[in-house]
This record gives sequence, structure tokens and C-alpha cells, in this order.
Amino acid sequence: MKISKICYRGFIEGRVQGVFFRAETRRQAQLLSLDGWVRNIDDGSVEVLICGGEDPVRQMLEWLQAGPPMAEVEVVSLAQSDCPVLAGFNIVS
Repeated sequence: MKISKICYRGFIEGRVQGVFFRAETRRQAQLLSLDGWVRNIDDGSVEVLICGGEDPVRQMLEWLQAGPPMAEVEVVSLAQSDCPVLAGFNIVS
């Protein structure tokens, strides 16, 4: 049985750089067996691509609303996107 994947891509704004947001996002994604990536953006936001089964992706989207303890998430702007072929979850530059 093939599990269908869904993907979301977008930006998280607020105090999300310098607070271990990327590392904690990767850790959370790995715990949920998600594929994708996270990266810092020059404007101070963080961009993510989250791919996986519907339930784990929904859990991750919920986690991103608050992020790690030191973060102060103000805006989460994510939209469903195409699912590229990915393996694992990485921090990219």
C-alpha cells in the first residue's frame, strides 16, 4: 500500500533566527519521519518545506505555530505545494 505524501512550503516570521529554530525543526521533522528542509532567509524569517504523510505533516504544522522554546513565532505562512523527491530532512543554506 502506497502512502500518499503531502507537502507544505512557506515562511515562519518572528524571532526565529538565533534561537535554534532550524535545528529543532529538523529534530521534530526527523521524529515524525518527514522529508524536506529548513533554511534562514536574509529578511530574518525561516523557510521550510515539509513532506510526508498527512497526520505527521499536520503535527509538524501545529508545532511550527510555536516552534522551539526560545522562538517567538508571529506569522506562519504555509501553502500546500508539489512534492519533490526528497530523502530525509536537512538544514540548507
